[in-house]
Amino acid sequence: MKKVFLFASAVILSVSAFAQEKKAEDVIKFKDVAYDFGKVKQNTPVTHDFIFTNISNSPIIIEAAVASCGCTTSFKPEGAILQGKDDKITAKYDAGTEGRFNKTVTVKVAGVSDPITLKITGEVLTPDAYAKYEASIGKSGR
Repeated sequence: MKKVFLFASAVILSVSAFAQEKKAEDVIKFKDVAYDFGKVKQNTPVTHDFIFTNISNSPIIIEAAVASCGCTTSFKPEGAILQGKDDKITAKYDAGTEGRFNKTVTVKVAGVSDPITLKITGEVLTPDAYAKYEASIGKSGR
């Protein structure tokens, strides 16, 4: 009987603790969570700012913004973001390798168990292919 009571107590405590966990969408709202650079020139780094708003009732802290590979870097705000204020996570892709890319930045907010995943995509063209691409845009735009 004692074991059943202890087991039931543990289940109740874990369920109540789980129910109280904050979800990312309860504290932070991104303007967009995915960005397509389209076609980019090889060896010409590109960046995108993922703008977000603190929608919680208290300041939040971005603990980490971790890129999925070494060809992508991310920059996060330092310190607390006050309630109702905007800030940004910057994702930078080095565009060193020709071809399509699909990279992520995983954002961890303090006190929130589930991270938010931001995505960047695009296609890196060699300098010659990019010049042809630009020329074709110029002709079709006239």
